[in-house]
Amino acid sequence: MGAHFQSWMVDLKAEFGHEDITSRVAGLVADSGVTTGAVTVGMAGSTGAITTIEYESGALQDLRRAIDGIAPANDDYAHNARWGDGNGFSHVRSALLRTSLSIPVVEGKLYLGTWQQVVVINFDNRPRKREVGAVVFGE
Repeated sequence: MGAHFQSWMVDLKAEFGHEDITSRVAGLVADSGVTTGAVTVGMAGSTGAITTIEYESGALQDLRRAIDGIAPANDDYAHNARWGDGNGFSHVRSALLRTSLSIPVVEGKLYLGTWQQVVVINFDNRPRKREVGAVVFGE
């Protein structure tokens, strides 16, 4: 069993900046030579998230609306009172969606549906340059 790691930087806009990183993750899997295993994708930071969704404007708008309803930006957060940085909502959103995920690798490819892409999201109240890393392991 082998393991292969790669990381890259992603520039994202504030509060719901997003990017489809599926091709980068698929490229790592292809370059690794792993045919059966898994890839784990993670983001360094506590105000962003990695998820899968159909990467199209309607689905993204729906996701943002749902997240805005669960953790509104203008709500009263203890984090804001303690640190004064106004991004308490972004920490809650990140914890709910998570900062990493694992995807099976089958026959040398990501095991994803036709309309399923890997997406990185910035929830912070300012633009961020996010480091994203992925490790693929298997046979």
